[in-house]
Amino acid sequence: MSARQPHPIEVRSYEILRSRVDLSPMPPLWRAVAERVIHASADLEYAVDLVTTEEHLERGLAALRSGAPIVTDVGMVAAGITERETLCHIGDPAAARMARAAGITRSAAAVRLAYAEVGPGAVWVVGCAPTALFEIIERKVAPALVVGLPVGFVGAAESKEALRASGLPQLSNVSEKGGSAVAAAATNALLYYEEDTPVTTQETS
Repeated sequence: MSARQPHPIEVRSYEILRSRVDLSPMPPLWRAVAERVIHASADLEYAVDLVTTEEHLERGLAALRSGAPIVTDVGMVAAGITERETLCHIGDPAAARMARAAGITRSAAAVRLAYAEVGPGAVWVVGCAPTALFEIIERKVAPALVVGLPVGFVGAAESKEALRASGLPQLSNVSEKGGSAVAAAATNALLYYEEDTPVTTQETS
């Protein structure tokens, strides 16, 4: 596969970004994610708002390179992930039926449907629905990585705090901001990461 060739506008955007914030002290994967999120949002505060560990990102990258499924909470996140096909059941009529029957949101029902399909080891990407993130935590989906960046004033920050407290391998942020474009950008940062860069993962008990 040929190396990705970024558009000149993207190249110039990164030049401006790096002139305004120095992320060079960050570990390489964390820096790649932070820079692409800032590039997508033009929000320099993500430099200090994102929360993860290099080990979590390494685990997610290794899973992606091994072909792990990517599950998204909404179609807008799926549309923004450009390098791989994704799975999203938010529009599935079965999700609507399950939501009514179980008294849960459609986003939470979509998580249940997706987990029944992909099982453990997937990369889960949430950019819109806090209830999807809570469901991922409660369902014990055994993910390779959860990119948890939902946006909003109701439940978003709380769901991300719960994700960090869960012990799951994760990328999140502290504030209420986030969104589909940001979650997709974080995932793309891993997918775009140089293919010849070696990645090691730590064994977890």
